[in-house]
Amino acid sequence: MTPKGLFILDPHAFELIYGDALRAKIARRVDLVAELQTKTSIQAHPELLADVEVIFSGWGAPVMDAAFLAAAPKLRTVFYGAGSIKAMTPDAFWERGIAVTSAYAMNAIPVSEFTLASILLSLKRAWYYVLETKRLGAFPEKVTPPGAYGSKVGLISFGMIGRLVRERLLPFNVDVWVYDPFLKPEQAAEFNVTLVSLDDIFSHCDVVSLHTPWLKQTEGMICGRHFELMKDGSTFINTARGAIVNEPEMVEVLARRSDITAMLDVTWPEPPVDGSPLYSLPNVVLTPHIAGSQEHECRRMGQLMIDEFDRWKKNEPMRWAISREQAAILA
Repeated sequence: MTPKGLFILDPHAFELIYGDALRAKIARRVDLVAELQTKTSIQAHPELLADVEVIFSGWGAPVMDAAFLAAAPKLRTVFYGAGSIKAMTPDAFWERGIAVTSAYAMNAIPVSEFTLASILLSLKRAWYYVLETKRLGAFPEKVTPPGAYGSKVGLISFGMIGRLVRERLLPFNVDVWVYDPFLKPEQAAEFNVTLVSLDDIFSHCDVVSLHTPWLKQTEGMICGRHFELMKDGSTFINTARGAIVNEPEMVEVLARRSDITAMLDVTWPEPPVDGSPLYSLPNVVLTPHIAGSQEHECRRMGQLMIDEFDRWKKNEPMRWAISREQAAILA
């Protein structure tokens, strides 16, 4: 039998993730009981959920709490075409035993690509030349960049994104150091990375790239002391979450140490408040949280949800199914 289903997410995310072609593929697989719904419209019309067995979602998903689930007694599986499902899945969701899969793995791909590009530019000291040329209106004094060959690149946390970054760095003959308290020595050997302390990452690496998930226990884990340890001319990259860094302490060190650079795709708060020194410090590069999937890249996540649906329909294990424990730590 064809399962009954519904799209529930923000209209903009609906277009980005699924698009016309992917929506047509889903419509051939699922009996859609209504047009696109948002978390606001479904709250106004919960009766639409009465026969729904599958939900395709993404950014702007509703919180699937007890009231939502009471209106959806037949719901079996949620296909979330984006990253973290933490905000969407309170205790009531897990207690119902509903299956859920996420496209977080596909979102890791563009983040790793953005990180690779940022690392390579950092190893050429490109940020220094771009920022100083703009500030001076002329080329600045030349500095000696480390270049890629034989340089040390430090990765803080070695989850999916960190491993993809390591894989993409293979052609460039860099020495990859990793700080991850959960990585076993035999795993480090398998990936040909050097397992070191957090202090060693900052003290010895030419580029330090942060990939730690945002959890209560990781908030502020990167502090001023770490930036003080950084090598002359080195670069810190953050494509994870701004709250993992103690930003006031980071700013204080960056204001004193013009030799180091911070390349920040994420901040806390996001965007930085009006008048934040991050806007004006000459050694800070800001981008507005663009490392993850953008425009056409988002379709990769929608296609994954179709692939996961096909596995589910054939009673095969979904490759990217999320457990309650995983949901708590995936950023």
